[in-house]
Amino acid sequence: MSNRRLLSGLLVAVGLVLSCGMAAAQSATGPFPNRPIRIIVPFVPGGTIDVVTRLLARNLQESLKQPVVVDNRAGAGGVVGVDHVAKSRPDGYTLVLNAATPMVTVVSLSSAPYDIFRDLTAVARVTTFDYVLAVNAKSSIQSMQDLVQLARKDPGKLNYASAGMGSGQHMYVELLRSAAGIQIQHIPYKGNAPAMQALLSGEVDLLFDTTLGMLPMVQAGRLRPLLTSSPTPLASLPAVPTMDSLFPGSGAQGWHGVFAPAGTPREVIVQLSEAINAAVTSPDMASRLRELGLEPSALGADPFATLVRRDYERWGKLIRENNIKAD
Repeated sequence: MSNRRLLSGLLVAVGLVLSCGMAAAQSATGPFPNRPIRIIVPFVPGGTIDVVTRLLARNLQESLKQPVVVDNRAGAGGVVGVDHVAKSRPDGYTLVLNAATPMVTVVSLSSAPYDIFRDLTAVARVTTFDYVLAVNAKSSIQSMQDLVQLARKDPGKLNYASAGMGSGQHMYVELLRSAAGIQIQHIPYKGNAPAMQALLSGEVDLLFDTTLGMLPMVQAGRLRPLLTSSPTPLASLPAVPTMDSLFPGSGAQGWHGVFAPAGTPREVIVQLSEAINAAVTSPDMASRLRELGLEPSALGADPFATLVRRDYERWGKLIRENNIKAD
């Protein structure tokens, strides 16, 4: 009996020590967040992803009461920055903000060192945005009907610029090409600016770029819009047909979204998602996003994860069926 009492006493003592230790650890760490959060931008400063991230960081600082630091880690079409987050501690303090095509097409086009579903967790969508297909204002192509007729009459004669393999400009033309059954030659450039300059100079025939990149040139009379990727006509281009109206089921939208390392506690994901959604819908940030040609489109963790999976499967299918290869 005395041995049993001794053992029981030891177990109680150990339990008290462990409880005190856990309480002390919780007290030391405190509730999330209790230190600065980093959001990785997997591209160089100055691009749309960078601008969106800095807007979000500024608004999150106010609601989370902690510094939110933007860290640009460019390389390999976004792979370097995303891989850094995939390999970071899953505690909610290291995140990445990326756009749809570089996030989901890279893993289909190349052997990325991470799996976006195994190694990352969707946190929240921030924006949606659309693409506009345009020709130089001096082009003889006046409409999508003209473009399709010319492409079918002389397959491969027309060409289009992009910011590189797997970029949005590349994938949206491939989506159109597949839906319309036409052949257009791809000419990749090293970035958005050279691709736009190639169209403006008449070096290429077409460019399918975001509204942010296209609208200023359209409004200046230097480009002629032929088509939008939006599900409904754009308010800024109401007379321009949508992909879905000409080729049903072919339309698509881009998005910006935030991801965390896999294994991040569920309660942290929920807290981050709610904070991001509140920031995106705030009047100040929503107004700034619209000025950039982006639509504030907050979406929580679970529905965003479903959207990422759907886009991954859709773009992956397009890549496989058209035998698209990385550089």
